[in-house]
Amino acid sequence: MKYAVFSFKGGQYKIQEGDNLLLPLSTFEKRIVFDKVLLLVDDGAVVVGKPVLESTRVLASYLGDEKGEKIRVAKYKAKSRYRKVIGSRTKYSKVRIEKIESKA
Repeated sequence: MKYAVFSFKGGQYKIQEGDNLLLPLSTFEKRIVFDKVLLLVDDGAVVVGKPVLESTRVLASYLGDEKGEKIRVAKYKAKSRYRKVIGSRTKYSKVRIEKIESKA
């Protein structure tokens, strides 16, 4: 089983080829290359970057934008008739991992 861990916008993501992934909203082209690969596991052989693997990259394609699940936050103060409900939906970019390339 081949998988990798890469870094994007302060987060680390474990991926395999063919995975669909929700990333923080960004402007992407149709094809994406992630160069900050931190770890690569290929059939039990583990390669760890110090801090990144220079000869490894992840190729992906951009599928579109999505909204996450709605989160509701309620504020309430007793005895003062104060009630407020706020909702929010985080926006994500959906990406499909096409290939994990390693030259080493």
